[in-house]
Amino acid sequence: MLYYYFLDPQFGLIHVRLQTWLPFTVQVYVNGHEWLAQQMVQKKLGFVQQHNAFTQLDEPAQAQRLADRLPRLTWPRILDRWAQQVNPLLREQFPDYPIHWVVDQAEFATDMLFPSRAVLSELYRALLRYAVCTFTPKDILGFLGRKWDRRFDGEVHNQYEDDRWFGTRIKHRMRTNWLKMYDKFGQILRVETVINRPQEFSVYRTRYRRDGTKSAGYYPMTKSVTSLVNFQEQALACNRRYLDAVAVVDNPTPACEELRQLTEPKVVEGRSYAGFNPARREDLQLFQALLDGDHIARGFRNEDIREPLFGCAKSPLLRRRASAAVGRLLKRMHVRHLVAKIPRARRWRVTQRGRRLLASALNLYQTTWPQLAA
Repeated sequence: MLYYYFLDPQFGLIHVRLQTWLPFTVQVYVNGHEWLAQQMVQKKLGFVQQHNAFTQLDEPAQAQRLADRLPRLTWPRILDRWAQQVNPLLREQFPDYPIHWVVDQAEFATDMLFPSRAVLSELYRALLRYAVCTFTPKDILGFLGRKWDRRFDGEVHNQYEDDRWFGTRIKHRMRTNWLKMYDKFGQILRVETVINRPQEFSVYRTRYRRDGTKSAGYYPMTKSVTSLVNFQEQALACNRRYLDAVAVVDNPTPACEELRQLTEPKVVEGRSYAGFNPARREDLQLFQALLDGDHIARGFRNEDIREPLFGCAKSPLLRRRASAAVGRLLKRMHVRHLVAKIPRARRWRVTQRGRRLLASALNLYQTTWPQLAA
C-alpha cells in the first residue's frame, strides 16, 4: 500500500491510499469541514475552525448553503484526477480503463454550537441519561429509517463510552450503520449518521436493468458516488429524527405547564374532549404506543395503536369497537395538536409538540416519580 497526503487548494487536507497490485484500488478520504473552510476563505466569510469543527461562524446560513453543495460536485471527474495523480499508469498503460467510484463510508454530522461550556455541560449529561434509559432497538431502527420486523437478523444495540480521550459518546448501531451523539470541545453538540450499508435505505430513483429496460420507483440506495445527494438526504433525516426525540430534554417548566393543559378538558366547536391523566396506566400505554419506534419514520395506523391497547380481538365486533375507541382517543389527541393526519394516507404522525409532551409525561412517570418516592 502507498499512502499520499495532499493539501488540495479546493479540499484542504486529503488522504489517498493506492493498492500496488491489480486491480490498483484507490481509496480517497475527504473531510467536508476542510472543503467548507476553503470555500469560506474564497468567499471571505469569517470563521474559527478547530480540527474538524467550527466554533464560530459569522454567516452560518450562508455557510450551510455552501456545505449543501458538497454532494453535488462532479465527483467522478475530481476523483479521476486524484487517481491519475497517484498512479500515472492509469493514463499511460490503461487509457481506456474505466474507473468505477463507490462510497465506502459516508458521515454526515449536524452540529449545534452553544454559547458557553457551562450551558452544554448540564444539558449533555441529561441527554446522555435520557438516551441510555429510553431508546430501544425499535427506536434505533426508526431513527435509521427502518421498521421493526421479526425477520430482521442484524445486530441493534446501544454503545455508551465514557473513557474516551475526547469525552463521552453514545452510539446507536444497526448492522454497519450507526448514529452517534457526542460533544466537541465542550461547546458543540454533534449528532452524526454514518452509512456503510446504503441498501438499508430506500430512495426514489430510476433502476436500470441488464436487459436494457428501466423503471422509476423506490429502490435500495446504491453505493455510487452519484448517489451522494441521497446519502445526504437520508443522513439528514436520521439526524433530525434523533434530535426530535431528544428535544424533550430541556427546561422542565414549559413541559410542566403543557402537561397541566393535557389533563384539562378541551372545548372545540362547542364540544368538550376529555383530558388525559399522565399517572393513569391506560393513558401511559397510549403514550408509549404512539411513541413506538416503528412509527418514527412512516407514521402509524389505527390498528398499530389498537393492538398494544386492546390486544388482537378475534371477533369482527370486538375489532370494530376497539377501532372506534382508538379513533376517539386519536381525536382527543388531534384537537390538542399532539398528532396530525398524513395527507392522502390512512396514517397519522406524532407532531413535534406531541413527541415533546408525551415523552415528558413518560419520563416524569418512569424516572422522576420513582426518584421522589425513593
